[in-house]
Order: sequence, then structure tokens, then C-alpha cells
Amino acid sequence: MFNLIKKRKRLLLMVSMLAMVFVLAACGTSDVTAESEGFWDGIIIYNFARLIIWFSDLFGGNYGIGIIMVTVLIRALMIPITHFQQKNMQQMNEINPQLTELRERYSARDAETQEKLRNEQQKLYKEAGVNPFLGFLPLLIQMPVFIALYQAVNRTPILATGDFLWVNLGAPDPYFILPLLAGAFTLANSHLMSLGRPQAGGKFITYIMPLFIVLITFRLSSALALYFVASNGFAVLQTLLLQNPYKIRREREEKEARQREIELERRKARKRAQKLGRNVRK
Repeated sequence: MFNLIKKRKRLLLMVSMLAMVFVLAACGTSDVTAESEGFWDGIIIYNFARLIIWFSDLFGGNYGIGIIMVTVLIRALMIPITHFQQKNMQQMNEINPQLTELRERYSARDAETQEKLRNEQQKLYKEAGVNPFLGFLPLLIQMPVFIALYQAVNRTPILATGDFLWVNLGAPDPYFILPLLAGAFTLANSHLMSLGRPQAGGKFITYIMPLFIVLITFRLSSALALYFVASNGFAVLQTLLLQNPYKIRREREEKEARQREIELERRKARKRAQKLGRNVRK
């Protein structure tokens, strides 16, 4: 069950990223203004663009800084959700040995055994206070955000023609620096998350997600690449500060070392008891 969930999560991530490419490629081309109608254009896209422009005005009209500030604001608002999701993931990793034991105990493929396995897994999830589906939540929240950002920049003339450092926000990065930075920050955050797992694994997502980010931002507007740079850069800092994988790994290794010492003492105690028993018999 848990492996199935992880596989489905990977599939959902890949399908979502591919869907995003098609959505962005097929998005409307008309300008979004105060006269735009409809919920998406008239409310979401228009106000998203106004928020970017408002932040930009605070920094001398630099629209790139405006995008970064909006991204940081969104990530900051998501801190409780992502922190809770990371803690849930950590707890899921901690009960993974018990899940493996359950799968071995109920390895038969008949319907009755599999039903027992599902019931035992649900019982274990409830006792541990975890939800295997919470990993989807940050993705589901961010998907409409960066689609809205992409359309807000490309369909608002003042933003689409804005410059930031060496790039035009409405055009791809000619030097591919921002896409590579976006991929590097994504890889760094994925690597940090993998360090906090008690068992090796998840290398597929660790490396495929950065590759997807680079490929997506490679041909789309620099504004989207800038969003991923700021978003994943913020995620790296958040992971280090709130869910420090190095601390988690060190505490786990110390716990495992104590358990090994306890087990070693038990073995020594058994050997002493056995030796004393033989001496008595002699």
C-alpha cells in the first residue's frame, strides 16, 4: 500500500508537471486589464499582476524583485502547511519498517489477506497520527500559483516587457542561468529531504524533479524560472531551519548507536548467564 502510494505520488508529480507545460503553452494571449472579465482573468490573474506591481513599486519599479517578493510571501504563508507535511513525511519514514513487516506478514495476494493488510496499515497510520496522502498538498497549492504567475507576467504588458538583471521577464533566459539555478535549488532541497529519511530511496524524485524544472523553464518565460529560483531557494532555507535533516540524521544515528549498545549488553549478559549455568552444572 505504502509503495503504491509512493508510486502514485511520483506519477502525479510527473503528470502534474507535464500538464502544467500544456496549460502554460495553451494559455490565453489577450492582455489582462481592469476591464478583463471572468473569475480567472478578471480576479485571479489581474490581482496577481497588481500584487507584483505593488511590490515592484516598493523597490524602484523592479518587476523581478516584485516577483521574488510575491514568491517569498506565498512560501511564507505556506510554512505551516509545508512544515506539517514534512513532519508527516518524517513520521511516515519512521514507521516504514513496521509497514515492511506488515507486508511480509500479509504477503499472500488473495483478497482476504490484502484486506487484512489494508486494515492493519490504516490502524498503524492512525496510531502514528500520519496521513500518507498529505504529500500532495503543497503541490496542489503551488500548481495554480505558478500558472497564475506565468499568465500574470505574460498577459500584463508592463510586466511582459520588464527587465531583471540580464533577462526580459516575458522571454526565456538567453543564457539559461535561471533555469539551471532553479534546477540546482530544487535538487538541493530534494537532497536535504532525502537526508532526513531513515532509509535510502526516493532517488527517482530527487533527480527527476530538478530535470523537469530545468526543461520547463528552459523555453518558458524568465519570470517562471525566477519564481522557481526564489521558491526553491526559500524551501532550502526552510528545510534547514525548521526541519534540519542533518540534526535529524545525527539524532537517528545516536539513537541507533544506543540501541546497538543495549543489544550488545544484552548479548553479553546472555553469554555470562550461559557461562555461569555451565559452570554450575559442572
